[in-house]
Amino acid sequence: MPKVLAVLGVGPGLGLSIARRFGREGFTTALVSRSDARHATYRESLAGIDARTYTADVTDEAQLHAVLARITADAGEIDTVYFGPADATSGPGITPLTEAGADVLRAAIESFVLPAARLTEAVLPAMLARGSGSLLFAGGLSGKYPMPMLGSLAPASAALRMYVLTLHAALREKGVYAGILTIGGLIERGDIHRVFTAQDHGFTPGTLDPDDIAEQAWSLYTERDRAEAEFNAMAVV
Repeated sequence: MPKVLAVLGVGPGLGLSIARRFGREGFTTALVSRSDARHATYRESLAGIDARTYTADVTDEAQLHAVLARITADAGEIDTVYFGPADATSGPGITPLTEAGADVLRAAIESFVLPAARLTEAVLPAMLARGSGSLLFAGGLSGKYPMPMLGSLAPASAALRMYVLTLHAALREKGVYAGILTIGGLIERGDIHRVFTAQDHGFTPGTLDPDDIAEQAWSLYTERDRAEAEFNAMAVV
């Protein structure tokens, strides 16, 4: 029976590239996004791959559990989860760190870190029970290097990165893999790239090819010997 990849937070950029890369290896791909408006296009672009689409806001705990149950019922046990929900409007927004109080930082943490922890809480017990499985997360380069222009998002990125690195170490001897794609730059074809480049933000990050990132995601999955792959197209770092 084919292994199942759940892409939570799929978009036309990285999520779709990861689905395509794993699908080429025979995975059944379950694509989840908040809206079904582009689902037919996604399935068409994955010709020859068993691609199934679902609608859910995976940052909402109840919807997350419901969609994971639907995927399991339809396709079988989930072997690998890629968790990369992103808001093209920057979620809670970017506040300069010199102006960000505790409530602003709490909102950023709640938007970026707690959904990842809820996902882990939902899928990890079954993976541990069978001694196999993988968790892949998308993170930001501001979680590794000081990037003042990203303000209040940077501490949340750092928290997510350390959460995944520590999870990787905790799971190393248990047959389950956790890793993070630490991304610095705009991902071509993605929604954030489209929205960001439509405005003047005072700086222009470099761009990254989602197919190249997906290839590294596959390497993390197969090699399982490192917790992180870094992609740096930022001239400021």
